[in-house]
Amino acid sequence: MESGSNRTTDPTCQLPPPLAIDIILKLDIYGITLYSVLTFMATVSMLVFLEECVYIFKKVPTNKKSVIIWVNGTAPVIGTMSCLGMWIPRATMFTDMTSACYFAIVVFKFLILMLEEVGGDEAFLKRGARHRLKISTGPCCCCCLCLPHVAITRRSLFLLKLGSFQFAILKIVFTILSIVLWTNGTFNLTDVTFKGVAIWINLFVGMLTITALWPVAITFMHLRTALRTLKIIPKYAMYQLVLILSQLQTAIINILALKGIIACAPPFASMPRGYMLSQQLLILEMFIITLVTRLLYRRQYEPLPEEEPEIDLNSKMVPMTAPA
Repeated sequence: MESGSNRTTDPTCQLPPPLAIDIILKLDIYGITLYSVLTFMATVSMLVFLEECVYIFKKVPTNKKSVIIWVNGTAPVIGTMSCLGMWIPRATMFTDMTSACYFAIVVFKFLILMLEEVGGDEAFLKRGARHRLKISTGPCCCCCLCLPHVAITRRSLFLLKLGSFQFAILKIVFTILSIVLWTNGTFNLTDVTFKGVAIWINLFVGMLTITALWPVAITFMHLRTALRTLKIIPKYAMYQLVLILSQLQTAIINILALKGIIACAPPFASMPRGYMLSQQLLILEMFIITLVTRLLYRRQYEPLPEEEPEIDLNSKMVPMTAPA
């Protein structure tokens, strides 16, 4: 009897991701139904986004049009890229990178959106003249309660913007670098050793991500009471949910596939199958988020009322104290 150590692995489990035509030819009834429904969801998400763009151009003030369109497009763009990755598995790395670059820009745009909702930079500085920024918040310093509160000045506002903007620029730069190294055979997502380039690029991008999310969290904690009537809390929740699903969920699935926990299922090896499952989940999740986001942003955009002179005790804004 042949021992277990002599058993050979299915040759198809060692192959690269299949071509799109190979997937189409091997689809059964269940596969045709699944792919058709997910493609329909991705298409509807994009159509809903395009309809929302028309509404924004007609109803929204000029200073808010661009940022609202960028933020609204997060889920539809990720869903569309996931659909392309589902049909063309060999393009998954590029579709994921496109989604990641778009979300990196949205991190900065969401910060600008909160500032525009309160009336712009000048209105933000005016409202914050009697308050300080609480910087002991996630994802960097949620446990560092001893950190001092920072005065709201043009310098601190510039640093908040810079903290998010750097991610939008550097993420694109590292994506281009990764593609260039991939063409040279140097960048390999499956190489998680310290000698591999991919792990260092991903670690550095992870640090940039945390640095970019921190200013957004600080600004949200500062303005969440002032913008409560504009549904800023559920909007921020949707933004965080997209981050978790597109980054953390995808990373967990890819790690499980890399370790072989997600089994090979010809014509997909473990890693391509992990990518495929991730794409399919994202299409469904982004479809739901697209519909919820449409409800949150479809409203009349009236100027925010002036801040009351008395300080709201329930607010997270910390009043300024006179120097000793």
